[in-house]
Amino acid sequence: MSTQGTKASDLFVQALEAEGVKHIFAVPGEENLDMVESLRNSSIKLVLTRHEQGAGFMAATYGRLTGRAGVCMATLGPGATNFTTPAAYAHLGAFPLIMITGQKPIKKSKQGQFQIIDVVNLFAPICKMSKQIVHGNNIPALVREAFRIAEEERPGAVLLELPEDIAAEPTTASIIPRSERHYAVADETVLNEAVSMIRSARMPLVLLGAGANRKQARLALQEFIETTGIPFFSTQMGKGVVDEGSPHFLGTAALSDGDYLHCAIERADLIVNVGHDVVEKPPFFMAHGGKKVIHVNYRSAKVDQVYFPQCEVVGDVARSVQKLTQKIGGKVVCDLAYFNRIRDEVELHIKEGADDDRFPIIPQRLVAETRRAMGAKDIIALDNGIYKLWYARNYKAYEPNTVLLDNALATMGAGLPSAMMAAMLYPDRRVMAICGDGGFMMNSQEIETAVRLKMNLVVTILNDSSYGMIRWKQEHAGFADWGLEFGNPDFVKYAEAYGATGHRVCSAAELVPTFDRAFKAGGVHIVDVPVDYSENKRVLIDELAAKVCLI
Repeated sequence: MSTQGTKASDLFVQALEAEGVKHIFAVPGEENLDMVESLRNSSIKLVLTRHEQGAGFMAATYGRLTGRAGVCMATLGPGATNFTTPAAYAHLGAFPLIMITGQKPIKKSKQGQFQIIDVVNLFAPICKMSKQIVHGNNIPALVREAFRIAEEERPGAVLLELPEDIAAEPTTASIIPRSERHYAVADETVLNEAVSMIRSARMPLVLLGAGANRKQARLALQEFIETTGIPFFSTQMGKGVVDEGSPHFLGTAALSDGDYLHCAIERADLIVNVGHDVVEKPPFFMAHGGKKVIHVNYRSAKVDQVYFPQCEVVGDVARSVQKLTQKIGGKVVCDLAYFNRIRDEVELHIKEGADDDRFPIIPQRLVAETRRAMGAKDIIALDNGIYKLWYARNYKAYEPNTVLLDNALATMGAGLPSAMMAAMLYPDRRVMAICGDGGFMMNSQEIETAVRLKMNLVVTILNDSSYGMIRWKQEHAGFADWGLEFGNPDFVKYAEAYGATGHRVCSAAELVPTFDRAFKAGGVHIVDVPVDYSENKRVLIDELAAKVCLI
């Protein structure tokens, strides 16, 4: 279409509309005012947040849940620098994200270096592309390229800086239509090689990693596992790709080694590793002369001393897995006896403590009660803390992207905005943010945003008045218990001050009824749950150290 004389900011917004953008999450500044005005007359909804981190985490989670790039906007200088953590979150987590930042005029300067830093180069190491727009006519091409780069495998963050004077200038460029990308499938030769290795294995396992979740390959992987009968396990960010209620599910590799699940991993002679991503802590280590590995992913393996797969099935994950299933054509003959015993043992340990009445509540009971309160398609969004390990180990995910945790950047403060985005996208599902008291307070101001947008959201705060995970590691390292405790506001009153509803749980038995009341009432609820982390040492250190694998 012709855009003769179109203002650059209007052209930018038109380009975003052509990409299908519905929301921009933002804390605008003076240098974004042309964009704000252009958005006022567009189909795109401006979602005002209370901190740039909140905007960035919401946009990144939109990308995570939809596969389409989420968009956020901030001004120059301090506004832009507040995007660094969400950019790194998207970069390591492989979530498509577009960040738009403002800048002082570049054709002339009236304010010297006031608020000016080199934002473009600052973001370059944590973005797939970081560009300043120096002419309005460049906007359509740069926006199209930004979305293509952000969304293609491996997804990530892109930054576009729009200076104030460029935003205001007239343009003559035309919008470039969106085009969909189709990815190649692995070559027949390597598929046949993989099939031969699978058929030859005596004790194979399937591992589902972060890349499998991202590729939305659930149907293909579900069919592969049901057809072949090969047991599977997942990484933390691979949870829910295949229904973890399946009899073929062995557990989640929440730890790199030493857990009960690792007894099965050690016995396996072949691992079909789907969606391996090096940002996650490795769930197993290869050794020369040990188990063989088939690497199934869009990109080839990054080889190092503990990961050197013998076969690489490189191409579109879903279609590659479909072809493997077709070529195998039925059950794989293998020895499942030991794996079945390990699965039963893992189940026993998951159930241990699930009905424990101690209060403050212990993690095992907390996870079990959360699972009871949430349906198969309901979503939990975890902030970062020791509870993340407990949920990864003990909470079964039945659908993709129903357990939103970050095992890549593993930043505190992302849990609440991530849950808010999920609540916006899925208003008919139960959505719960699960945060430590430390992580919650890093972006707690976004409760106002959630209330203003009339979200249905439950925020569960695990209250131990300390940075509990670091305190636990401090103890494990043999250091004195010092320096990591703090005070908290009254979270019930804190909720009420924002126009939300606050609840304080006073016994383990109150947890599920409190969740149910909150979800049925609708709106935003904060649930203050005192938690006892003394089980961390007993279960995650002492018990696992004394573990002896079944013979």
